This record gives sequence, C-alpha cells and structure tokens, in this order.
Amino acid sequence: MKVIGLIPAHLASVRFPRKILFPFHDVPMIEHVRRRALMAEGLDEVYVATCDEEIATTVASSGGNVIMTAKTHQNGTNRCAEAAEALSCTHILLLQGDEPLLLPRHISAMIAAMRANPEGDAWNATAPINEASELDRHSFVKCALGIHGRINFCFRRSPSIASFEAQQTAIRKILGMIGFRRDYLITIAAEPATTFEKLESIEQMRIVETGGFLTSVPVDESLPSVNEPAEAQQVLDYVQHSEEQANLLRRVLAW
Repeated sequence: MKVIGLIPAHLASVRFPRKILFPFHDVPMIEHVRRRALMAEGLDEVYVATCDEEIATTVASSGGNVIMTAKTHQNGTNRCAEAAEALSCTHILLLQGDEPLLLPRHISAMIAAMRANPEGDAWNATAPINEASELDRHSFVKCALGIHGRINFCFRRSPSIASFEAQQTAIRKILGMIGFRRDYLITIAAEPATTFEKLESIEQMRIVETGGFLTSVPVDESLPSVNEPAEAQQVLDYVQHSEEQANLLRRVLAW
C-alpha cells in the first residue's frame, strides 16, 4: 500500500471567500492542515490539489507539493479524483483544507483502518453524537451504522424515533476525512450524482446509493472547522483550551 494525502483547495468559498489563505498566527490555514498531515504516521506523501495559482504559490513557497486541477469542479472529491490520476499510489486520503485543528492521530487511525482492509472501497472518520439537539442540526452530517462498521445511510436530520441514548449507539457524526482506494475514487467521481446525494447535499451518499462499502472509522471527537469568518475566532479560542492543540500549533509555527 501507498497512501497519499490530498487536500483540495480553492479561493472561491461562498460564505468565506479566500478562507483557505486566512492567516492563523501568520500562517495560512492551508499550511496548518498540510503540516499537521505530515506529522501523522502512515502517509507517504501529502499534496494540495488546487485550481488557484495563489494557493499553489503559497504552498510551494513552504516546500509543499501541489497538483493543479481544473476550475470546473463542484466539490473536493472530484478535484481529488482528477489529482489522483496523476499520482502513483494505491490509496488516497482526502483532508479538508478548512480544518486547521486536524489531529495527526486521527489521520493515523484512518490509515490503520485502510491498511487493515486494503481492498475496501472507502472509509470515513466519524465522531460521537454528544447532545440530543445534534441529531436534528442541519449544519453537519450524521450517519447510521450497520454491521462491520458499514455506513448504511447519511442524513442531516435523524430519521429515527428511538431514544437519544439508543440513537447514540448507531448514529455518528460524519467528519471531513475520507479515504478511498485510488481506482474506486476515480470510478465513483465519474458517476452521475445520485438521488439522495442531491436531496441531502451529501457527497458520501453516492457511495452508499451505488452499492459501495463505506466504512466508519471512529475517532474520539469532532473539531471546529472554518466555514464562516466568525468561526476563525472559535478555532483560535479552542487552541487556548487544549494542551494537545497548543503543542501542535507550536510545531506548525516552528516548521
């Protein structure tokens, strides 16, 4: 196996334009993600996949690897699928460029799961649901688990009528860290969007609806990402209250 990390990135974010270059402690957000990815055990290489020269220049100036992609991609999965065609590897780990609090140990957990079953189709990091209100919160995606850790369905509002405690055992939060067998990524990205993928605006539903095996990789917590300008301050505040995050930040800034 050879696992490569891919970070899709572009400047044209609707809710927070140019957020990928937002400076946290004078280091662009994309570089926080890339450097943390390189701290994880098991990734052979890390690339940023982008259509914007400014992002490419920023990453390259810090010694990072970049693959230029088309400007027409509607999502990060398709951008990574194009980049994957230029890479010699067996597996791809897609990482979100707007998650500067990414934990290297979570990446290592993903890679361990992929190595345990290299013939699998896809893997998605998941975290526990901690509050009942999260089950119906539209802003993040949940999933229902079946046997052998298979993700049977993804949704934004829970379809279950069971108690919260019962739902906690079978429903988890979907995180923005997705692994693929390289050939499967290229194949699934070429498929047309599926019914519930479009209805729920959840890319993972294309895997589920076309019969792919999407495996849940449990991690212990979900972390704030940056979708809107106000969330940048939330990330900065989070670091101040976490010794693990503060240590990682020091390593990033000393790069």
